[in-house]
Amino acid sequence: MKPFRRRRRGTVTASFDLNEAQLIVNLTSQVVELLQDRNGPSESEPDPLAQLIGMTGPALPPEDPVLARLLPDAYRDAPDDAAEFRRFTEQSLSSAKVANAHTVIETLEEGGLDVGSKHVEVELDDAQVMAWLRALTDVRLALAVRLGIETDEDTARLAESEDEATVAMGDVYDWLGFVQETLVHVA
Repeated sequence: MKPFRRRRRGTVTASFDLNEAQLIVNLTSQVVELLQDRNGPSESEPDPLAQLIGMTGPALPPEDPVLARLLPDAYRDAPDDAAEFRRFTEQSLSSAKVANAHTVIETLEEGGLDVGSKHVEVELDDAQVMAWLRALTDVRLALAVRLGIETDEDTARLAESEDEATVAMGDVYDWLGFVQETLVHVA
């Protein structure tokens, strides 16, 4: 990866190897799939008034630990208030996260991913930069949950693991942090 840099005309660019771009798309797509599975069609008929004013989201927190991290309770000590808040906000939060992820995927595709080029170059405007930052945060949060990363010591533990797949995913987590850091510095 060639780190993000700002151009004179105000856009931000970076270049990724094809494998790097494919990895980002794959991980981002997995987050999208999780979010869309959570907010798929309702299994029961919603209240027509609730549907009309947009409060048809789930009231219970997600069971999947990744979704619980991406869509946390607003009130940890007040389950009824948390459920009510979730009902009003979760679907719009999920939709925003999915839209951010789609921006990442689309800009990588526009940068040459679709044509199978060796290098994929993205050029982002300010809104796309923010979408990338949010989507990368979501991907890294998902990886952190799956890898059990809560502290710096946990990250060090991954590097010392006997399991090659765990070490590799820890490296991916670190690399995504580097990608995000270079974007933050030019944003």
